[in-house]
Amino acid sequence: MKEEFQKYYDSYLETFSDSSPEAITFFSSYLSIKEYAKKELYFKSGEVQKEMGYVCKGLLRRYYIDEKGNRITTGFINENKYATDYPAFLRQKPSKYFIECLEPSIIINIPHDKLQESFKKFKTSEMYGRLMAEQVLIIQTDRVESFLFENAEERYLNFINQNPDIINRISLSHLSSYLGIKRQSLSRIRSKMAKK
Repeated sequence: MKEEFQKYYDSYLETFSDSSPEAITFFSSYLSIKEYAKKELYFKSGEVQKEMGYVCKGLLRRYYIDEKGNRITTGFINENKYATDYPAFLRQKPSKYFIECLEPSIIINIPHDKLQESFKKFKTSEMYGRLMAEQVLIIQTDRVESFLFENAEERYLNFINQNPDIINRISLSHLSSYLGIKRQSLSRIRSKMAKK
């Protein structure tokens, strides 16, 4: 294993420090780690995601293609987050989304069947499964509520405040798609805020 890979691998396993040594040994024996190129798809619409990804390094975006052929961004996934369409992953159903690397990325992959097996075998694994589900639910709920209760400027401000580490790594077109704002409108909001 590459030295850099080992560093990420060890760091990921440290997040399971509350687990029993048996659980960590079981879990770690099924993990794989892979490099992905910029613009490479982690998975695509119509595929069943057999492995969930933990992003060690890089930035990805989740999107779908609407009936007009537009790519609509629904999320960004950076370091220490999971690259997954979690509801489809849990049910092992084909995903409606694409996940694309916006930067060269290093991702640890966790097989679905081994993840489920570890939930059954080890109490602490079950707790991690719940935490993963909670993280995904919070992100999805926040996005839906932002469209229900916030205007375009508030959505942009909240995104900046909640994602200071990735705001400069995302193109304006991807960000405007995610926020549901036309690119020109987003440019106007940004220049207005720059004058404040």
